[in-house]
Amino acid sequence: MRILVLFSLIFFCFNCSTEPKSSTVEPKEISTLAQWLAIDFKDRPPLEETPFADTPLSKAEANRAMEELIDDYQKTFDASYGNQWTRRVLELGNLQMPFYYKRFGTPPSDGSALYISLHGGGGTTADVNDQQYNNQKNLYDQTMLGLEGIYLATRAPTNTWNMWHQDHIDDFLDLLISMAVAREGVNPNKVYLLGYSAGGDGVYQLAPRMADRWAAAAMMAGHPNDASPLGLKNTAFALHMGALDSSYDRNLKAQEWKNILEQLQSNAPGSYIHDVQIHEGLGHWMNLQDAVALPWMSNYSRNNLPENVVWKQDDRHHSRFYWLGVPKDQAQTGGEIKATFSRDTNTVNIISNYSSTLFIYLNDAMLDLDQPVSIQYQGNEIAKKVFDRTNSALYNSLHERGDIGLMYAVKINLNQNSSIVD
Repeated sequence: MRILVLFSLIFFCFNCSTEPKSSTVEPKEISTLAQWLAIDFKDRPPLEETPFADTPLSKAEANRAMEELIDDYQKTFDASYGNQWTRRVLELGNLQMPFYYKRFGTPPSDGSALYISLHGGGGTTADVNDQQYNNQKNLYDQTMLGLEGIYLATRAPTNTWNMWHQDHIDDFLDLLISMAVAREGVNPNKVYLLGYSAGGDGVYQLAPRMADRWAAAAMMAGHPNDASPLGLKNTAFALHMGALDSSYDRNLKAQEWKNILEQLQSNAPGSYIHDVQIHEGLGHWMNLQDAVALPWMSNYSRNNLPENVVWKQDDRHHSRFYWLGVPKDQAQTGGEIKATFSRDTNTVNIISNYSSTLFIYLNDAMLDLDQPVSIQYQGNEIAKKVFDRTNSALYNSLHERGDIGLMYAVKINLNQNSSIVD
């Protein structure tokens, strides 16, 4: 299955509606996924109204459906956003995010790396932030000469102190990654985030809350504010700080994070991989000693299906994280969910969960879906059965995230940590 291997065929359409307009074709007349996909996107009836939406699929049938759905998604993506990539300006609502990029090295067969770089500045004039953006464009050119990948600097859509961790930033970055995958052959398992000063503030926040997007992240000279590192369990994290950078206690906060990450890693060996460097004798400007973070990050690839997940909900709520999900109206700031799955025992175990409804997403790369899967809460079995692969699970998980690495054939609804709702 070429599409299951080539990540360059993954596409994401953030603003595209996943609820198409009504069609003149009656759903009962549409008997296959191929027939439904042959209808113009804007004229299709909702997938859930078709007779095949929740028909159980075999593994082979699910693979074929996945291929068809990704091919279809590709067709809608470039028509919607291709001109924005060409103009180097992303648009969401009334906000714009200009960007600059440069390719280094020769792309490997599995796709290019992508380094997204966030500039400093913050709550100041547009001219100052423009200057910081222009400086960020070529800040790490010498380092990138020894690496393969696309270095991409973005201009913040606003000029506020929290410009890199406002709610819209997550949406812009999702769109940016997907466009880079579509247009430049980026491998979504090799996407890295870095930022300096105010950009570092953003990395502190964005790295944990969007951890399922990153292979690794690097924070330079920023402040964490209210961020938590718990979501970084499966994402490598570098932190660089001048020892004399005392404004807003940046240096003290960096030491705090170093201590926390060391403790987290000690408690869970093999996870919370990190590299924290406090540069002696240096202040806010580190004379590019922080540039070593880029080659350090390049050693890591995203683990898109981690067997052990810790999801701490930020005040910018997300409804999906790796293979877990919650209804949007049940997301709670500070809420924590911990879960594991085991290929050896074909088991999913929810260790802790605050939401009355928890979505568990599964695919054939995680467990043997042809055999009964045991769903447990704190080790106590709630259900053990063969769960159906369906077109609706594949379609919705793709449209929610636009990433084949986060596309699932099964969606399970866990109610009150005690029962499975079909």
